[in-house]
Amino acid sequence: MGKLTTHILDTSLGTPAQEVEINLYKRNDSSLELIKSAQTNEDGRCNEPMLSGAEFSEGCYEIEFLIDQYYLSKGIECPFLKDVVIRFYIANSDEHYHVPLLISPYGYSTYKGS
Repeated sequence: MGKLTTHILDTSLGTPAQEVEINLYKRNDSSLELIKSAQTNEDGRCNEPMLSGAEFSEGCYEIEFLIDQYYLSKGIECPFLKDVVIRFYIANSDEHYHVPLLISPYGYSTYKGS
């Protein structure tokens, strides 16, 4: 059975992004259902998968990374990005989906990792 994981790297500081709040939603037509909330650890990762087991199913999901408070805790104003939302699709519930986030105060990047 597959699982969903994530991590956040701060490319402006060259470090993992610690204590970032993350919300995972499942999209059903035009509505969003909150599935899980978590916070990153010292390695910029969550302590457990965002989704696994019987909950891990095919469909459309959104991960919301609340980066504003992270940057404020570093003494960095972040007037451009307050949060980052990534919408993605799970097509095969037997695979491991890894959705990393690379952030800076003025931009971000993501990809399907392994």
